[in-house]
Amino acid sequence: MKIIVLQHLDVEHPGIFRTFLRDDGHAWDTVEVDAGDTIPDLSPYDLMIVMGGPQDVWQEDQYPWLVAEKAAIRRFVVDMKRPYLGICLGHQLLACAVGGEVGPGTSPEVGVNDVIKTAAGKADPLLAGVGDVEPVLQWHGAEVKSLPAATEVLATSPACAVQAFRYGNHAWGLQYHVEATSSTVDDWADIPEYAKALETSLGAGAVDGLRQAVAREMPRFNAHARKIYDNLNKVMATV
Repeated sequence: MKIIVLQHLDVEHPGIFRTFLRDDGHAWDTVEVDAGDTIPDLSPYDLMIVMGGPQDVWQEDQYPWLVAEKAAIRRFVVDMKRPYLGICLGHQLLACAVGGEVGPGTSPEVGVNDVIKTAAGKADPLLAGVGDVEPVLQWHGAEVKSLPAATEVLATSPACAVQAFRYGNHAWGLQYHVEATSSTVDDWADIPEYAKALETSLGAGAVDGLRQAVAREMPRFNAHARKIYDNLNKVMATV
């Protein structure tokens, strides 16, 4: 399996998925788009994974590379119809690439919160075996506002209507951070945009509380990620 990973911040990488991929003998090519890396020819790749980042999808003037990234995602998903997994910003970029709308959320959503499967989510192959209600790590200020007809909303929450969705039968976006590891909170709390969102949502000095909350849930987070990974492998065998 040949995999391309698009990153928007060096500390926002595939996290626990790197362990799963290495254990299975898979390598991947990382493209750090925020650092000026050029997205290569996509034809050799079987899977695209697009990670989160502090940027917003509408900031094309500030981050001109977003234009090329959206075009690459659209080509891979819509034209080539190849498997895709987007997390947080990667979820929002998928929505944009297939004709959806992304905008600011009512307020930043940061912390350990529950996401709830929809009826479509309960039947979705990527979420098979994942609980109907799952605690997840959230850390975002934007959200998917609308989606085109070719999509299904798979998970939701009171604060964010689109926590997960599928495009066609081969591309998924997850607003939450299923890839989290024990170092995630500390790595991200050093990013000014993330620290601001953290304090806006949870108050000054909230990093200690969040670190503890994430540590308590880490076994469940990692089990959730393992299910997603195993299910993605099954899906790829049929697409």
